[in-house]
Amino acid sequence: MKILVIQQKMIGDVLTSTVICEALRKEYPDATIDYLINSNTKPVVTENPFFDSIIEFKNINKENKVAFYRFLKQIRRSKYDLVIDAYGKLESNLITLFSGAPKRISFYKWYSQFLYNQIIHRAQEPITNASIAIENRLRLVFPENRITSEIIKPKIFLTEEEKDKAKEFLQSNGITSQKPLIMISVLGSEMIKTLPFEYMAKVIDEVVTTTGANILFNYIPSQEKDARTIYNLTNYKTQKHIHFDVFAKSLRGFIAILYHCDALIGNEGGAVNMAKALEIPSFTIFSPWIIKNNWNMFEDGERQVSVHLSDYSPSFFKNKNSKELKKESLTLYPNLKPELFIDTLREFLHKNL
Repeated sequence: MKILVIQQKMIGDVLTSTVICEALRKEYPDATIDYLINSNTKPVVTENPFFDSIIEFKNINKENKVAFYRFLKQIRRSKYDLVIDAYGKLESNLITLFSGAPKRISFYKWYSQFLYNQIIHRAQEPITNASIAIENRLRLVFPENRITSEIIKPKIFLTEEEKDKAKEFLQSNGITSQKPLIMISVLGSEMIKTLPFEYMAKVIDEVVTTTGANILFNYIPSQEKDARTIYNLTNYKTQKHIHFDVFAKSLRGFIAILYHCDALIGNEGGAVNMAKALEIPSFTIFSPWIIKNNWNMFEDGERQVSVHLSDYSPSFFKNKNSKELKKESLTLYPNLKPELFIDTLREFLHKNL
């Protein structure tokens, strides 16, 4: 049996959808399972044993119709028996259609449901602490009566060599296990997913005051200016603990460094998902427009903790949908003042460091 799982989009989505592959391996231990993802997300699933191969969807396939057609023919030649489309957008709709697979499963959407012969309706409320994101993906494989008892956590797999190289890199920059090491996700993927800079600086000041930890910043090169702005907003004593220029040159390298951290704190996004997949404690700050129940995976109030403006000011969210909240995000975010959640942060730090 040959199975194709499709999950394009961003790092967090691709990592989360590995639970589909693991569930399929459990259901069909002898099957060949391929995982179709965007090329830039490959580092988070490298070494994963729950699928046989990665099929990369490259930028050229998105930008060039001829290249995309050739890609579709490649999929057709693979002769899949089952396609699970967890993405459900035009590209994956066409990939599923052209695959010719006799069994095709995806989430319900009124405009594409005719392409699939099994449609799964997304639940709106979680039934476990795994989050809606995990539970709905497992519904693509398991019947409803098995969801609660067969929850699967996303996992990242590193080689011992990768772990050792990351440890050596940290030591070469004067970072040892004598002090806690905390990764700060200082910026979201966009401004509407980013805590106001001055608030983030206060959070970092509190982390250092409470723990005396070494601090690493998680940011991509295009965000360096904004990351530096946040650094400059922290107090002088805090800055002595921040190793601003210590960062990995690749996503895989970042994951290996994160493996050696004692916690990750900051804006919700792919880095949080990676920390959880490595079993690293995380304190997540959600943007007002993100539905917390969708992505607060395995929150337990101890090792995995998150805060959202709705926890403190639910009136802001009455009778508003996510599209409306997204437009108002930059207006709403300043209401999530650090004073609201600083005690929760201190409790998290005391429990985990």
